[in-house]
Amino acid sequence: MADFKELPADAPTSEKVTVWFENRFPTAFDEYKKHLTEYYAPKNFNFWYFFGSLALLVLVIQIVTGIFLVMNYKPDAAMAFASVEYIMRDVPWGWLVRYMHSTGASAFFVVIYLHMFRGLMYGSYRKPRELVWIFGCLIFLCLMAEAFMGYLLPWGQMSYWGAQVIVNLFAAVPFIGPDLALLIRGDYVVSDATLNRFFAFHVIALPLVLIGLVVAHLLALHDVGSNNPDGIEIKAKKDANGKPLDGIPFHPYYTVHDLVGVGVFLMIFTAVIFFAPELGGYFLEYNNFIPADPLKTPAHIAPVWYFTPFYSMLRATTDVMVNVLAVLTGIGALLAIVRGGFGGKGKAAIAIGAIVAIALLKVFEAKFWGVVVMGGAVIILFFLPWLDRSPVKSIRYRPGWHKIVYGVFVLFFVVLGYLGIQPPSPTGELVAQIGTLVYFGFFLLMPWWTRLGEFKPVPDRVTFAAH
Repeated sequence: MADFKELPADAPTSEKVTVWFENRFPTAFDEYKKHLTEYYAPKNFNFWYFFGSLALLVLVIQIVTGIFLVMNYKPDAAMAFASVEYIMRDVPWGWLVRYMHSTGASAFFVVIYLHMFRGLMYGSYRKPRELVWIFGCLIFLCLMAEAFMGYLLPWGQMSYWGAQVIVNLFAAVPFIGPDLALLIRGDYVVSDATLNRFFAFHVIALPLVLIGLVVAHLLALHDVGSNNPDGIEIKAKKDANGKPLDGIPFHPYYTVHDLVGVGVFLMIFTAVIFFAPELGGYFLEYNNFIPADPLKTPAHIAPVWYFTPFYSMLRATTDVMVNVLAVLTGIGALLAIVRGGFGGKGKAAIAIGAIVAIALLKVFEAKFWGVVVMGGAVIILFFLPWLDRSPVKSIRYRPGWHKIVYGVFVLFFVVLGYLGIQPPSPTGELVAQIGTLVYFGFFLLMPWWTRLGEFKPVPDRVTFAAH
């Protein structure tokens, strides 16, 4: 009781209430100070730093709307589609809740992709933030699984057949593939058992994991501090009180600052919900407004837009593509042996590794390697902190042509996303194969190209202009 704060009798009521709670729940107030009022963030945050808080906002929207949808949804193959129609037509404001959830799924990926690209530009994955980046990549993986599980729940044509195609991919895994696909489906075909499994994961398991990862991501970030557009560690220069010279308290400065981003985002978000919730079939496919029919396959099956870049890589991995990969593996190993500066044992290890890799490429079928490529496109992101060997973090101080490399990477990623929505064609397949090579080349060649060029000097203090 001796540690309790005391206030004079004439203190304002609001202050008395605050002190009453602080005396009885000091831990909460300590965490509030640590992560908000006494957490110093760089003063030069720009437009790109809106997307972290927006991702948190969309997560809250998805959880709240999901709770209201579950109140009326029936996870039963015979009733699922009808229950969604019931929500849309008969539940008061049900159509709004459903469209907020479906649009929110796409909005989540828009925000996450932009958030990840910001990290890519400013080197937010570099030391000491490797763990922050890894937690972020785990969030991305969990989000993809969550979106895929939820994709089946409306039990429309595209839900059913999209799930059928994706689950069947696991059957291509050597030795355990058929059993793995059977385990995921819970039946020999996508059925009521599959729907119940996906519902349980989508509503309970994955959201819990996702929230845990988000908390870990934020805690890890606040332990090492936020990066900034200059890539300068603000903790390196502090005043006499130990506060960063180039930092400002996150609250109230950035909480108010982020409200601008929230306002703009909500205007765009609500405009889509009220005027174009399907967004021309990209956010909600028209085939998904038709009940699932196991006897009638849609003319063209494609996943939702946020999966399509990886789906394009899957479709691009044909027998020809596997042969190209085998040739590139051989050329890469030869260059490493000739110009890599390795000793005799190192050269032998590279040669043996290349021979084994080429043999494996030829032994297993292209469908399996397509699954590997699709999964590898996400897994490779985890290794980004160790692939980038640039002497500076931020793109601001890298050679100008590095921006062109980033631009080409983004261009092909968008092209891959577009091709994944389109029906297969020889031209599209060729472009997707080139895009796949560009995507992996961007990361795998990073240890080489990120060290090339003339780098600009990095200032000692952050560059900041009040606005």
